[in-house]
Formats: sequence, structure tokens, C-alpha cells
Amino acid sequence: MIQSLMMNPRIKHRPTICYRPIKPSDLETLEQIHSDLFPIRYESEFFQSVVNGCDVVSWAAVDRSRPDGQSDELIGFVTARIIMVADLLSYDSSRWDQNLVYILTLGVVDAYRNLGIATALIREVIKYASSIPVCRAVYLHVISYNNPAIHLYTKMSFKCVRRLHGFYLIHGHHYDSYLFIYYINGGRSPCSPLELITLIVRCTKTGLKTVASKLMMAKPKWPKGNETQSKRMTNTECSGLEYV
Repeated sequence: MIQSLMMNPRIKHRPTICYRPIKPSDLETLEQIHSDLFPIRYESEFFQSVVNGCDVVSWAAVDRSRPDGQSDELIGFVTARIIMVADLLSYDSSRWDQNLVYILTLGVVDAYRNLGIATALIREVIKYASSIPVCRAVYLHVISYNNPAIHLYTKMSFKCVRRLHGFYLIHGHHYDSYLFIYYINGGRSPCSPLELITLIVRCTKTGLKTVASKLMMAKPKWPKGNETQSKRMTNTECSGLEYV
């Protein structure tokens, strides 16, 4: 998909945004952007999983109008993972082959924000998830004070299922989270909100162990943008993080 955007005061040319899968040659740039945007350090296994498509699906945003040979360099990205669940979102309790798509990371570099790139990347995830017949929803977590992200997901028809108190643990401090779900392929939950949260947290805990990350900075870099980090289920579990 190619998207021609209006001029941004921080960009000296009219960007032409194209979306494609992340590939091995993106590794160094992907690592650098994560380091610049997020207050955590992801382990090398995560990046290898992303660029090689091992248990992680991803899309990159690139500016085809970018000069100086940078027309294929990442300026935004989204990564996601399929989570198998025990018929969480279907009324047919005899089916155990359903799954969800969980958004792991979402980021846009500073100069390209507020151009609709994050929205387009999320739509790529929804389109992908919708193409899987047994997939019933796309879901993610948003930190409670991340108002721009909350507005974005609400505008895109994600449903806020519940507020999870103390869900995030960032540099020793607990923060609340909102769980947002976008139902697809007829998916809807027959469970109570509490049962739904319990099952999703369980799936997140067991399904994301291979995407491990470490907290390593003295304090979050919140002024650079809107960031969220899923609570580590134990000290060795991984966390999901979103950036819009």
C-alpha cells in the first residue's frame, strides 16, 4: 500500500509512504528505533524473531520519496503475534481452534508522527488477522494516561473491555492499563469481563515468553511520545509495548 501525504513542517519533502513486511536488512534500523523510542531494551532474540518472521508478523512504513538513498529505511513499524486461545471469543464452546492477534510494538519516528501512519499500520494488522478464518480479534494494552492512543483505538472501533489496575510495572512503578479489543470474523465474547481478562492475561503470559525484554533505564522517556509496557507476569516473562 502506498500513501501520499501532505507536507510536514519537520520534513523537507512530500512523503510517499509505502507499507511492506519487515525484512532482515531492517535489523539495525529496527533496533535503533526501538532504542530511541522505548524506555526498555529488547533482547536480540526479539529482533531476530521480527526480521525473520519467526512467530512474529510485522509491517514497516517507509518513505519512498526520502532522499539520500533512504527511501527503504524504516520510519514506522508494527509487530504482532498470533495467540492461541481455547475458544475465547466464540459461543461454540466445543471449538478449541480459535486465536487472537496481539499487537506487540507500534512505533513511528518523531518527524513522521501525526500523518496517519500508525493508523495505517494498525489497519494492516486488522487486515491480516481478518484473513485468518479462525482469528476472532486483535487486542492490545494501553497505559491509562496515554490519551492520544486511547483516542486512536477508540476512533478505530476498538472496544475498551476493562481497566486493569497495576497492570504495568515500569522501573519499579505500577501503572493501570486499558485492554482494547477489535473483534473480527464474527468474534464476540460470551464471557463476563473478568473471565475475559483472566483468559487473555493467561494467553499473554504463556504465548509471549519468546519475546523477552529487559527494563534497563533509570527513568521512562515519556516526553518523547506515548508509550506503554505490558506488566511482566513474573520477573522473567516478556512484555508487550506500544508506541503511537
